[in-house]
Amino acid sequence: MAKRSIAIAGHRTSISLEEPFWSALAEIAAARSLSLSGLVAEIDRDRPPRTNLSSAVRMFVLAWFREPAPAAPDHQ
Repeated sequence: MAKRSIAIAGHRTSISLEEPFWSALAEIAAARSLSLSGLVAEIDRDRPPRTNLSSAVRMFVLAWFREPAPAAPDHQ
């Protein structure tokens, strides 16, 4: 478990996640051209009430990798 401090909406908070989740989160942020803080801020904004941020991040990462990739266009 790795605990990191991150700025969200002008305040600092700590999030504890396993290393594979931190790596996946960084990969998603890069794919979306966002900073890690920017992505976590989106997750924070959209999480259900009474869901802790670490859990919301894990669920977001899981959902991201479960989504099927868009099909490549056929080139004939």
